[in-house]
Amino acid sequence: MDASKLKAAATSAIHVKNAAGEPLYDGEAPVRIIVHGPGSRAYGEIDTRQTARALKRMNDNDGKMTAATAEERRQEAAEDLAAVTISFEHLTYGDLTGTELFEAVYGDPQLGFIVKQVSKHLADWGNFKPASLEA
Repeated sequence: MDASKLKAAATSAIHVKNAAGEPLYDGEAPVRIIVHGPGSRAYGEIDTRQTARALKRMNDNDGKMTAATAEERRQEAAEDLAAVTISFEHLTYGDLTGTELFEAVYGDPQLGFIVKQVSKHLADWGNFKPASLEA
């Protein structure tokens, strides 16, 4: 089998659910978040950034492992998820657009259920199946 035909898709769409787990719609249109896949350069940059943060914390604390505060973790997660987000479909946050929109949604603690959905989706390579597999 030719492994090049097994490559994961570069992007994937997440149909956002509310806190109760019900799919969200704006009228007839699904509320979706389009993200870069775990094999993408954008996703790889997150791994690099997370490692750099951990090393900086350790260096700042005389080599001791220290955990980020809840606010720092929320902000870092918002930045990381925004970096792999391509677009929101039918999802707004005031008048914000682009990266500011993404970070505002991901950084809002009362919208944490969205962060969980996106994080879970990104962690599963099965959500990035190739468009079609030829036998």
